[in-house]
Amino acid sequence: MNHDVSHSFGDTRLRATVNVHGAELCALRDEVAGCDLLWDAGPAWKRHSPVLFPIVGRLDNDTAMFDGRPYRITQHGFARDMDFRWIERNADSCVLELSDNDRTRALFPSAFRLKIGYRIANGGLTVTYRVINPDPTRTLSASLGAHPAFVWPLRPGVAKTDHVIEFDHPEPEKVRRISGGLLSPDLFPTPIRGRELPLSEDLFTADALILDHPASHGLTYRIPGGPGLRVTWKGFRQLGLWMKPGADFLCIEPWYGMTSPQDFSGEFAKKPGLFHLPPGQEWHAEWSVAPV
Repeated sequence: MNHDVSHSFGDTRLRATVNVHGAELCALRDEVAGCDLLWDAGPAWKRHSPVLFPIVGRLDNDTAMFDGRPYRITQHGFARDMDFRWIERNADSCVLELSDNDRTRALFPSAFRLKIGYRIANGGLTVTYRVINPDPTRTLSASLGAHPAFVWPLRPGVAKTDHVIEFDHPEPEKVRRISGGLLSPDLFPTPIRGRELPLSEDLFTADALILDHPASHGLTYRIPGGPGLRVTWKGFRQLGLWMKPGADFLCIEPWYGMTSPQDFSGEFAKKPGLFHLPPGQEWHAEWSVAPV
């Protein structure tokens, strides 16, 4: 790939590639095991790990109201479809930035700076996010989410149903679901048994499985007795799990914010699940993944 378009980096265990378009992680390979860890953006879903900003999920009618004026923001926001600019490119890391511009202000009138950093160290990848409000007078309200799609099954020839997610703590709370693209008001019994979620495609026939208040900040996605991935996160409030039935990936998604509730209308700043940054303030979050 053209070095201006993408940047590859790593250590003796992991190798990653990040694309300037969307600041998207588009490859992650375990060099020791000789296998890819990230979905290849095949026909079933043509993304690898999009950045969700300034919304997670959908808005009713894809419309956000700012001071009574409607703006069209489609699912998961616009950052995933914008070209970032390189801030740093190193042998083990990179940093990219997106700032508000004429294109973003036509969709979302707030000023912002979004910095995303990727670093591989000690056989693990860490992704960091900084959202900065440069506006001297107005609060910035937004959401941000990660959406990495890991290969499922983790190894060829292993059944998908032979995989589990092991959470760091028991997750007894009921889960949320999406209906018609928006957040259902209903709560559903969790399929998690203590700390363990046995995986099957049937979990996702009703779209994403959403943990609104996860007790855990880490999990292990694995083949019992075999290889797995350790995923941890900081600064995010929710966790989404999703796959497209029939496709060979599993998305493990730390979020700050969710799709709009079915009964929500009104000013965007009052939407549930946003962070609110006063002038000059910043929001930080990160997630990490490592083979185990």
